[in-house]
Amino acid sequence: MARTPSNMLALGTKAPSFNLIDTVSDAHLSLNEVKGTKGTVVMFICNHCPFVVHVNPEISTLGKAYQSKGIGFVAISSNDVVNYPDDAPHLMKKKAQEEGYTFPYLYDETQDVAKAYDAACTPDFFLFDGDLCLVYRGQLDDSRPGNGLPLTGKDLRNALDALLEGREISGEQKPSIGCNIKWK
Repeated sequence: MARTPSNMLALGTKAPSFNLIDTVSDAHLSLNEVKGTKGTVVMFICNHCPFVVHVNPEISTLGKAYQSKGIGFVAISSNDVVNYPDDAPHLMKKKAQEEGYTFPYLYDETQDVAKAYDAACTPDFFLFDGDLCLVYRGQLDDSRPGNGLPLTGKDLRNALDALLEGREISGEQKPSIGCNIKWK
């Protein structure tokens, strides 16, 4: 497995807007439609990456736990589906249903959104505050496929809790590690 780290977009960056097809509902959704009142998590994931497969249970749990607290969640796949057909939109829909995602799973066919966010890997996590300014980017937690560490979502969960409680989020943030985005 290739191990590609996040590029670590600068904190304070305004969330780039988007309007992408939701593979579950077949509706186009914009950033403004998926954002939360208190914050928004934008995740770049895909179907086939072993790192994403590993974190899927926790991202489903986080979505369910924090959406009711005013945090919007959205997952985006930007992979080249010609060379990686397991990431095709109809299979994204199936994956979202299998994993019990309570958030949209959008398809970034042009890869423009991934480029705008400077996303590098799957999974890649971005947390924006209520004004859509970046307050956290990086890893879910220290767990990786095969490293024996429990999947807790600790790093992202701590950032979410701090945001909701009005506490400062530490600038010491570790990059996510995963498969590289499959560029065209």
